Amino acid sequence: MLSEAARPYIAASVPVLRSHGLQITQVFYQSLFCAHPELHNLFNLGNQANGVQQQSLAAAVFAYAANIDNAAALAPVIRRIAHKHASVGISARHYPIVGRHLLGAIQTVLREAATPALLAAWEEAYSLLADSLIAAENALYTQADSQAGELRRLTVLAVREESAQVRSYYLQDAEGGSPGSFLPGQYVSVAVQLGELRQLRQYSLSDAPEQPWWRISVKREDGAAAGVAGQVSNWLHRQLQVGDTLLVGRPYGDFAPELGGERPICLISAGVGITPMVSVLNSLRSRHPQRRVLFAHAARHGRLHALRSDLALSRHAHPGLRSAVFYETPEEGDRLGIHYQHAGRMQLAKVLDAELLDGDFYLCGPLGFMQQQWQALLAAGVSPARIQREVFGPELLDQLG
Repeated sequence: MLSEAARPYIAASVPVLRSHGLQITQVFYQSLFCAHPELHNLFNLGNQANGVQQQSLAAAVFAYAANIDNAAALAPVIRRIAHKHASVGISARHYPIVGRHLLGAIQTVLREAATPALLAAWEEAYSLLADSLIAAENALYTQADSQAGELRRLTVLAVREESAQVRSYYLQDAEGGSPGSFLPGQYVSVAVQLGELRQLRQYSLSDAPEQPWWRISVKREDGAAAGVAGQVSNWLHRQLQVGDTLLVGRPYGDFAPELGGERPICLISAGVGITPMVSVLNSLRSRHPQRRVLFAHAARHGRLHALRSDLALSRHAHPGLRSAVFYETPEEGDRLGIHYQHAGRMQLAKVLDAELLDGDFYLCGPLGFMQQQWQALLAAGVSPARIQREVFGPELLDQLG
């Protein structure tokens, strides 16, 4: 618990972090990588280049300061960050390094306003946060029977084109079987060597755990949008073939829908956000085929609708399933009623009935899409407690005050 001496300094930091948080995190990362270039291997350079990583840390620091006495609000954030950290191999030894450079960045940006008392308060607060994250991450490593940063070499059994941008890779262990169990909705880290630099990316597992493989479905970032952020996805699409091996971490992630509930389950996605939802759908088909399911997905058109064959199979084998696919701009070959059910952007009011509104809702897709559907569900009377989103970044914190 934060001491009474430190509490007023943390509370006073909230407006300061609102206005200077991003600058502090920019100075922090510059200082950190200058002193410890080896840590580039743990960070997504695409998120560094486009500013997402800096924004994410700034949002986390602000949210922590604003909710220092609100353990209930911070708990899901701690849990989500711990899963992310475990997926990239963060361990206790990293926290003193981060703390030293974070406090240094606060002092650099705030100058004379960063009094010894303020810095001491933040050192105490950071220590409490670090202890919480270390405990949560160690619990995840124990549960996974894994060490921080542990990667396994898996073999590519098959490669399948899912859409104009998405390709699936089927991965097996050395014995030719599934690399292990996971919860539908979880993700794994993939490590790729790009010259002298190793980069990690997280991809959702897109098939059911019962299969004798792990499947990841990777969207290739094209054109100007690719940049540094698209280096790994483009490498995978260009280089990875059947028979090759790939370094892959253990499954992590707390976005794991409850499969055996009695209420209807509503899986709502857009774009490549369909990948964890198909894992959940395929698991429901084999385990709970009578449970009522709404599978609502938005794509621009059929050529960009990934994993369409999985959905078609479930339509025939899952009595409780209702699918509602929205194509924003259907193309000539897209067949209404077969490939999609609605033209235009997703409007949940068209597909929700009274029974579904009493269900559990899961969202995955671009931030703007999830915010729109979140608001639509709230307007329809759905409790926020029954809505979960698969996110990591600044948007994870936008429900915190």
